[in-house]
Amino acid sequence: MPSLKQRAWSERTAWRLQQNGVHPLLARLYAARGIQTPEQISTRIEDLVPPGALKGLNEAAQLLADAIVNGQRICVVADYDADGATACAVALRGLGLLGAKPDRLRYFVPDRFKLGYGLTPAIVDLVAQGSNSPAAKPDLLITVDNGIASIDGVAHAKARGMSVVITDHHLPGSTLPAADAIVNPNQPGCDFPSKNLAGVGVMFYTLIGLRQALRQRGWAAAEQANLGTLLDLVALGTIADVVPLDANNRILVANGLARIRQRRCCPGILALYAVAGKQPDRAQSTDLGFLLGPRLNAAGRMDDMRIGIRCLLADDMGEALKLAQELDRLNMTRRSVEAQMKSEAASILNQLDIHATAGISLYDPTWHGGVVGILAGRIKEQLHRPTIVFAGDGQGEIKGSGRSIPGLHLRDALDHLTKCYPDLILKFGGHAMAAGLTIRECDFPLFQRAFDEVVDQLLPLDARQQSLAVDGALGEGDLNLHSARLLAEGIWGQGFPAPMFANKFQILESRLLQEKHLKLTVASGTQRIDAIRFNDTTLPTQDDTLAYVLDINHYNGVERPQLRIEAVVSGFNPASTG
Repeated sequence: MPSLKQRAWSERTAWRLQQNGVHPLLARLYAARGIQTPEQISTRIEDLVPPGALKGLNEAAQLLADAIVNGQRICVVADYDADGATACAVALRGLGLLGAKPDRLRYFVPDRFKLGYGLTPAIVDLVAQGSNSPAAKPDLLITVDNGIASIDGVAHAKARGMSVVITDHHLPGSTLPAADAIVNPNQPGCDFPSKNLAGVGVMFYTLIGLRQALRQRGWAAAEQANLGTLLDLVALGTIADVVPLDANNRILVANGLARIRQRRCCPGILALYAVAGKQPDRAQSTDLGFLLGPRLNAAGRMDDMRIGIRCLLADDMGEALKLAQELDRLNMTRRSVEAQMKSEAASILNQLDIHATAGISLYDPTWHGGVVGILAGRIKEQLHRPTIVFAGDGQGEIKGSGRSIPGLHLRDALDHLTKCYPDLILKFGGHAMAAGLTIRECDFPLFQRAFDEVVDQLLPLDARQQSLAVDGALGEGDLNLHSARLLAEGIWGQGFPAPMFANKFQILESRLLQEKHLKLTVASGTQRIDAIRFNDTTLPTQDDTLAYVLDINHYNGVERPQLRIEAVVSGFNPASTG
């Protein structure tokens, strides 16, 4: 059971935000998340960081402008996750808006099980042969959400006479590929202040630069192109990739959500909402992360991400709905596979002494390679330990996907491991919180020990104690539908966490739902409110503190405030947010 830790805030900062028209409850929450000025919570598209500081953007824009004006063949090489799929759709839709001819524009997304990640020489050859399209060899390749580590692939493409533009956001290695242009806010020498762009955000910025380059040439399509129509896709990819929601990303997501709520988004997103049984009019950032993102990711995990990209590119609602239904079916299959793997993993974990284990590595040759990342995330959440889960390829190598906890930068940990054990990891890459790698199957026992050893060195002891950050107690006057709506409209996510509160309540009523959920009616002073605790039927006592999210229950067209209980603890006395 996690302990609770209350977020601190500056009374002065909260007061200053209130003086600028921010609701008192939101002012407290923003102050606790490091917001100092009203400008930092702006959602105006005009307040986006200008693109000029993105290193390589001008070179990429000029190359793409030449390709469009001269009618060259362009191929977008995408990654097979939700960020890659949305980035691909943004690239294709955006290049089309800017005047690229449809018969000169195509995309390629690799099969994760056969071709792996990134622009490899094998993928270059397939693209050149037009293996999944009748089009001839492209003149220009543009990668989205990949490519920063593709040294051999870029060299091979150049040798075959293709120009290469890389758009990526992953952390680079010590050597960059010799591409014609690289747009990545995390590359050395890039002064762009928002380092947290997802791959789809980098592609969106590349299109902004391209539009400017084409306008300078008097290109008619660029004068009329409204790139804001792509923000629904940018929002989906940004949230689904779990990148930190800094001020710039929050602007992108806020404007994308606004388009979804107004139903001015692409048919594919409307179709994904339909199969998820949710209304886009009430779109929240959590929908993108927990409802739409998993369905889109299911294509790359279980089958072929082209299904997801085709859904996002569909202009006909009927076609989009058909593809979304297939994504929904794949997601149900993924959940079934995950449940089986989770059960098998539990048997392995029962043999571990978690208190003596810093980093967890698991492998089973029967596990599905498309689901290991999800399983790693589940174990990480359950045990609060950095976790890597491997699946085999049947050819002597195993591929792992890892998830980390605050306090350990996973990619840096793997980099450190390669220095301690130079021949152990064949290749790796990723972020602070997620990474992927490949090792030899015979080396798994060594990796298991080495990873635990490296994590033990790098992960501070206090970071191994799981705690839940809360925003204090909600006052009686804030336990209402108005406050719930304010919170629902916020842009919350990685690095800007959704508000969670902690109160002691009087338990008035309780009952079970489906024998596995607990439904309560609780009271704070004179205020009564419903509460629900999913997958736990343990009844709290009057002395317990409930950590909860203030949510909205939509039922039969009626909205009511509801507490979604996340944890029950004793011995914690939260301070009021009022």
